Amino acid sequence: PQGPFLFRCAQTSSFASSRQSRTDVSVWLGELQTHSWSNDSDFVRPLKPWSRGTFSDQQWEMLMHTLGGYRSSFTRDIKEFAKMLQVAYPIELQLSAGCEIHPGNTSENFLHVAHEGREVLSFQETSWKAAPEAPDWINVVIRVLNQDQETRETVQWLLNDTCPQFASGLLEAGKSELEKQVKPKAWLSSGPSPGPGHLLLVCHVSGFYPKPVWVMWMRGEQEQSGTQQGDILPNADETWYLQATLDVEAGEAPGLACRVKHSSLEGQDIILYWGGSHASVGLIALAVLTCLVSLLALIIGLTWFKKRRSYQDIL
Repeated sequence: PQGPFLFRCAQTSSFASSRQSRTDVSVWLGELQTHSWSNDSDFVRPLKPWSRGTFSDQQWEMLMHTLGGYRSSFTRDIKEFAKMLQVAYPIELQLSAGCEIHPGNTSENFLHVAHEGREVLSFQETSWKAAPEAPDWINVVIRVLNQDQETRETVQWLLNDTCPQFASGLLEAGKSELEKQVKPKAWLSSGPSPGPGHLLLVCHVSGFYPKPVWVMWMRGEQEQSGTQQGDILPNADETWYLQATLDVEAGEAPGLACRVKHSSLEGQDIILYWGGSHASVGLIALAVLTCLVSLLALIIGLTWFKKRRSYQDIL
């Protein structure tokens, strides 16, 4: 598949007290979740038949052993830091780590740690660094972490070697699913009245894959700046859903249309007109072309008929 592709592990860890904690991990390739690791399980759960990529059984077992050791030591270390720094419970931590694969087998890696949604440190090249405006106590954490050479070498191995190798294998093994295209379905409805004399026009777009999509209310070729897009939400079948709304005066609704652009449509945008008509740009262009060809044929036919009549009159 054409890159770049982002391979990302997202971890959330909650420490209610020194005795009660929970860590959950989800793994993503682009917008597709490939693995999950629940706090209640000792094993990473593959979510796709190709979730091991091109790793051998030996490579997979080695990776699982490393990650298992990481999770237990992470929980222990956070409790020790909380005690040492007298950080009050509850503690909420978020971690994002992975690599971005570019065409030509080049990659960039990253590892960021946040405390209650605010980034506090990251791993850069060979060591841990404090984030800008991180609290002062994070410097103590970084000093301790950077003294652990074995762990730093393991992090380097995971980010520099394992991540790009594993992600590239996933791209190869999951190529057919990653390249799939599913066309959207679209329909219109009216939402709750935003006020007297106003209508809330709603354009629903569902069932599309991949995730990137463009939806806009239009009047002719003019985009309506009042268009409000909601979040792109997942469907149960791993496709996506989006709605775009427009608040207008009731008398201004005629002539408005919702336009949908998506890679699966191959330039044949969907256009839904308020009032029930439905067309695509491709069909409109085909209809116009058909009319022009018919008109041209009619002109040629009339010209030929007139010339023939002229010849007959001469004879």
